[in-house]
Amino acid sequence: MATAMHTTNYRNAFIAVSPDTKAVGAIVPDKPGSVAGRQYAMIAGAPHRLTSDDVIFTIHADRAGLAEAERPAARAAYFSKGQACQRSSPLVKSFGWGVHHDGEGRVALAALGSADYAKYASDPALEQTVGMRSKRA
Repeated sequence: MATAMHTTNYRNAFIAVSPDTKAVGAIVPDKPGSVAGRQYAMIAGAPHRLTSDDVIFTIHADRAGLAEAERPAARAAYFSKGQACQRSSPLVKSFGWGVHHDGEGRVALAALGSADYAKYASDPALEQTVGMRSKRA
């Protein structure tokens, strides 16, 4: 029996910053090895070239020290159960970045207060959602 694959990918969607963020604009994470720093570097360095699954799994695999040859099987195992999506990303929750998912599920960042952010946030063709709150209401 095949195991169902879960995904963190959205298609044609925009994740706006969390409603309770303290960010008033976009901030580049200052710790390059942190999850936020790694997500920022991967997405900002290759806008609309990687999916959310690519970003999340690569960071997991790198932190676990998985060799390239181990990654395909490890990725299948990793996504055999649900994983947190970009709505829970520290970029969305704390650093003032929205995440745009194109029709293929590839991601790009949009800085809070930028023209791109406003364009994505007001686009009726995109599924609109917001980042998860940092604290329970």
